[in-house]
Amino acid sequence: MQFSESWLRTLANPPIDTAALSHLLTMSGLEIENCDPVAPPFEGIVVAQVLSFEKHPNADRLRVCRVDVGGGEVLQIVCGAPNVVEGMKAPLARVGAKLPAADGAVMEIRRAAMRGVDSEGMLCSARELGLSDDQSGLLVLPADATVGRNLRDALDLNDQLFTVKLTPNRADCLSILGIAREVAALTGTPLTPPAIPAVPAMIEATHPVRISSPDGCGRFTGRVIRNVNANAATPDWMRQRLERAGQRCISALVDVTNYVMLELGRPLHVYDADKLRGPIDVRFGRTDESLELLNGQTIALDPTVLAITDDRGPIGLAGIMGGETTKADLETTNCFLEAAFFFPDAIAGRARRYNFGSDASHRFERGVDFDNNVEGIERATRLILDICGGEAGPLSDVVANLPERPPVRMRVERARKVIGVAISAGEMGEIFDRLGLPSAREFGADGETFVVAPPSYRFDLAIEEDLIEEIARVYGFDRIPALPP
Repeated sequence: MQFSESWLRTLANPPIDTAALSHLLTMSGLEIENCDPVAPPFEGIVVAQVLSFEKHPNADRLRVCRVDVGGGEVLQIVCGAPNVVEGMKAPLARVGAKLPAADGAVMEIRRAAMRGVDSEGMLCSARELGLSDDQSGLLVLPADATVGRNLRDALDLNDQLFTVKLTPNRADCLSILGIAREVAALTGTPLTPPAIPAVPAMIEATHPVRISSPDGCGRFTGRVIRNVNANAATPDWMRQRLERAGQRCISALVDVTNYVMLELGRPLHVYDADKLRGPIDVRFGRTDESLELLNGQTIALDPTVLAITDDRGPIGLAGIMGGETTKADLETTNCFLEAAFFFPDAIAGRARRYNFGSDASHRFERGVDFDNNVEGIERATRLILDICGGEAGPLSDVVANLPERPPVRMRVERARKVIGVAISAGEMGEIFDRLGLPSAREFGADGETFVVAPPSYRFDLAIEEDLIEEIARVYGFDRIPALPP
């Protein structure tokens, strides 16, 4: 999983630098495979605004621009970009600026005469700054960017990209919130999850849902949202976070669902409500059924594959990918937002059977929090209303069958023996508290024992050794002495 350090620090911001944070996560069992800057080094680039331009007197494809660089200073810049327009904001490399060049070299911007016209700098594309391969025109900056501000600060280009290599049991860390929980537990830093207030219903519209296969789907939460503007632009702040997490921006509605999945670890799906026919039913497939998926692939279903259906038949591959016939697109005005809990055994291996994978299947087959359906819908609803407008209906939550999470017992003396360090019971209890694991201490024939109630998002806590591992990694593997047996 890839994510930006700046996004992580909005939820947990310990007073340590990037290198220390990366090392701490790796030593706790969340291996940081790569830590890379979001932009190559460059300097002298500022936010500029094109005030006006005119055709170059000696070149058909060049324009002579008057550019505001802040502080009342206006420069003359010769530019060949086809997308330059009056009023736009774009990066400007001032005279003396240093840009990345091929083979690690540095290019310094100098005052130059281009076809007989002086140019006091260079307006830049994303490729010229090393931000992407796009050289189709100038990099268009947000309209609210402050003219004259250093570009690295304006676009948060000193940010770092972390790539974490997770073991299959740590599905709870396939989200920014999950990683932030770890950071808070390891450092004692307060955890500040996003505020998710309930969105009041503005209309009465609902869509009926039933779960015919509770052994595959345990919970299905949804909400109708009417009169949305599906053509609304995804906000720059969301687009930046998604792109730095390796997600391609598609449309505002889809981008919101991807954002909530990355933020909360909650996969969502958005349907065009006007394309649904009858109630949604979650059931296993039938041998005579097929489904065209969003990726253009048509698959044959069978009784081992969990499907989302309506009166016409399958409209989605549960926990994996939606169907083409009910997808929300730029023509959508009424949508139905879905958050479901699917049992890992009902999802595992199905995507690979059809020779593809998805972000949703990667999470569901490892275990998704079955207690954040409502939070996921509320968070996505608020974002959709803020970005696309519309009116939300009441939230419906059908609960059919949720996993049982029996308490797990851990003997204090057993933990000390396995870890090899005489950690006090008080420190063990503190570690459980920092990890958000509700625990109680008991005394009996086995001595002092902790009884821990695994949270709904921790599918990896089932036996005593799991709790001992939690104590060891938060205590610190590097604090455990190497002693001969």
